Amino acid sequence: MKQSEKQIAFLKNIKKEKRIILLFQISLTIIFFLSWEFLSSKGYINSFIYSSPSKIIITIKDLIITNNILKHVFTTVLECLIAFILGTSLGFGIAIIFYLFPITIKIFDPFLTILNSLPKVALGPIIIIMAGANPKSIILTALLTNIIVNISTIYNGFTNTDEVKIKLFKTFKASKRQMLHYLVIPSAYPTIITSLKLNISLTLIGLLPPVGEKIFFNKCYSRY
Repeated sequence: MKQSEKQIAFLKNIKKEKRIILLFQISLTIIFFLSWEFLSSKGYINSFIYSSPSKIIITIKDLIITNNILKHVFTTVLECLIAFILGTSLGFGIAIIFYLFPITIKIFDPFLTILNSLPKVALGPIIIIMAGANPKSIILTALLTNIIVNISTIYNGFTNTDEVKIKLFKTFKASKRQMLHYLVIPSAYPTIITSLKLNISLTLIGLLPPVGEKIFFNKCYSRY
C-alpha cells in the first residue's frame, strides 16, 4: 500500500525525534565521563573512593592481558541471571497467589512493607552468617533487593485490570483462574515488562560493588 505524504512526513518526524533523543543521550554520557575524569584528576573528588574512567580502562586492560576478565564477567553475569530469574519467578508466583487469594495480601502486606523498607546492605552480616561468605550470599542479597518490588509491581498490575472487563467475564461465569489466565495477566503485560526492567536494575544494585561483591567473597575476589 502506497503511503500518503502525511504518513511519510509523520514517520520522518518520528525518526528525527529518535535521532535527537539518541544524540542527547550520547552527549550526556560523554559529558558525564569527561566531568568525572576532570574532577578526579584535579582532586575535586576523591579518586580512591570514586575512581576515574582512565583507571577503569587501565584495570580492564590489565584484566585482558592477564586473561582474567572473562572469568570475572562470567561469574558476575551468572550470579545476575540466577538472582534475576529467581526474583522474577518468585515475584510472579507470589503475586498470582495474592490475586487468587486476597486474604493472603492482607496478612502479608505489613511484613512486605517492613522488608521493603529495610536497607538490604545492612543485612550483609546476617546473610554471611546464614549462607556463608560465598556466591550464595551475593545471589541472596540481590534476590532480597529485587523480589519485594517485583511482587508489588506485578500485583498492582493485576489489581488495575479494567473492572468492566472483569464484570463481563463474571457475567459469563468465568472462574477466577480463567479470568487470571485470559484477562488479568494479558492486561498486565505492560506492568510485567516494567517489573522486569526494575528487576534487572535492582538485581545489579544488589549484585555489583559496593553492595554485593564488595561485601562478600567469591572466586573473583582477586579483582579487588
